[in-house]
Amino acid sequence: MTWHVAEDDVRAYARGELAPPMLWSADTHLAQCVDCRALLTSVTDPVALDAGWERLDAELDAPKRGLLESLLVRVGVADHTARLLSATPVLRRSWLGAVVALLVMTVLVTNAQQASVSPTLFLVLAPLLPLGGVALSYGPRFDPTYEMAVVAPLHGFRLLMIRTVAVLVACLGLNGLATLALPEYGLRALGWLLPALALTTTGLALIPRLGPVLAPSLVGGAWTLSLLAAYEIHGGTLAPFTPAGQGVAAMVAALAAGLLYLLRDRFDTRPGAFPGVA
Repeated sequence: MTWHVAEDDVRAYARGELAPPMLWSADTHLAQCVDCRALLTSVTDPVALDAGWERLDAELDAPKRGLLESLLVRVGVADHTARLLSATPVLRRSWLGAVVALLVMTVLVTNAQQASVSPTLFLVLAPLLPLGGVALSYGPRFDPTYEMAVVAPLHGFRLLMIRTVAVLVACLGLNGLATLALPEYGLRALGWLLPALALTTTGLALIPRLGPVLAPSLVGGAWTLSLLAAYEIHGGTLAPFTPAGQGVAAMVAALAAGLLYLLRDRFDTRPGAFPGVA
């Protein structure tokens, strides 16, 4: 090799001051020339070189942002909040795909029957999806970032609310799309919305006492059993989907939201802070 990078240019390269196009030539040449690399080593400050390697290692070891996290950061969500949201188990494709498949099958069955003035099967199922999503989004049993959340300077209530909002947006959005596939029922097909909010807020309000898994499970079980009992007794349109039932659901949602606010200081991500969190 008959050409070498001048020593002054090598020093400028080491200081990060070499400008294109000489920078490009030096990069290409240093990759092939042992003598110039030895010169670069001799003129480079060892401390600066070590710091550069440390920065490179940190950059290579840093976790890569996924699609959801990148989108959240682009729309202005803080980095740490976007990381917590993207790690929510129920926002992954497997869960969302299962929810979509369940809603599609429910809509198909409801459209096939069309024997009732109300899409009962769909209305019974739809409120359970956001409640189940909340149960699966928080706590050590399902959250892959639970240990990180425990040591993070983040209040447990805030973490739960961040996850809950994300779950509600996803589930209510999917439920809304499924509702559009039931046009013959009109506004009756939206009867699931207030019960969904009532069940979710009630489950959240019970978490400090019962834990993030047991509380939503009991609320969902009580909802299912009460509807089955009402259907056996009365049949037809079930009480929660009548105007009076919708008013009761709105009242329950409001009361549960108020209770949740009063209990906000009882949410803590430290181990043993409340039942169900180990």
